Amino acid sequence: MANLKEVRNRITSVSSTQQITKAMKMVSAAKLKRATNAILQLRPYANKLRDILADVSASVEGSNSPFTVDREPNKVLIVVVSSNRGLAGAFNANVIKTTNNLIFNKYAEQHAKGNLSIIGIGKKGYDFYSKRSFNVIANHSDLFSDLNFGSVSLVTEFIMEQFKEGNFDRVEVVYNQFKNAAVQELTAEQILPLLPPAEENIQHTHKAKIEAEVDYIIEPSKEKIIEELIPKAIKIQLYKAVLDSNASEHGARMTAMDKATENAGDLLKSLKLSYNQARQAAITTELTEIVSGAAALSNG
Repeated sequence: MANLKEVRNRITSVSSTQQITKAMKMVSAAKLKRATNAILQLRPYANKLRDILADVSASVEGSNSPFTVDREPNKVLIVVVSSNRGLAGAFNANVIKTTNNLIFNKYAEQHAKGNLSIIGIGKKGYDFYSKRSFNVIANHSDLFSDLNFGSVSLVTEFIMEQFKEGNFDRVEVVYNQFKNAAVQELTAEQILPLLPPAEENIQHTHKAKIEAEVDYIIEPSKEKIIEELIPKAIKIQLYKAVLDSNASEHGARMTAMDKATENAGDLLKSLKLSYNQARQAAITTELTEIVSGAAALSNG
């Protein structure tokens, strides 16, 4: 009987857990829809802005922008974009793993000298590095409570100002790039100094100009437009990273909760089978005892 009660309690416990994971999956699915719409709407704008910047800057000799100055990376800042909550599979663990690879491989010298700083966007990444011997200078976990371009821009402006003043020579952001609900691609991306267009992009742009001549009407000047576009491009780059991470988080949590619900179902089947077997064994034992008792009375 004690064994039956124990199995029955486990069945109740697993059933309750299954209801919770199923509800969390549904909530994540609803949030994923909104987050996916946000990132899919931003990507064409971000890509077009990058193309325009590449087209215009290709016809201008150099740039006077302080955000394109490529200095020796003596002082480095890494922006770690994680989530505020867990139960999302390996989502946060992978971000931390990728960041650690950057710190201990690419920027090991800067870290050893104490010239590596971290900004946390998301509680999980911030908690991990703040509890260890890392120079964490800011925490922006509150961004996800009301995610918008304005709030992320404030963070970007602070980073840009620090870079402009020479407090950092290089800034990289680590985040999960959203592919679909089941696939998130870990990305480490340099946001400062702003990288020049890749060679293949220049070739693609040149080819496009040959096929269809693109002529921008620019006022007041190309140089002035570039100076305006560069800060905008940097802000869009970080905002896109945060939106990507937000969509990836909900996708990862939905997938994890779906798998947990399935596992709970499998466990329930196993527990119910064990319960029925134990109950059948208990009934058989009782019947045997009754028959044995009746036989003893009749013989007496």
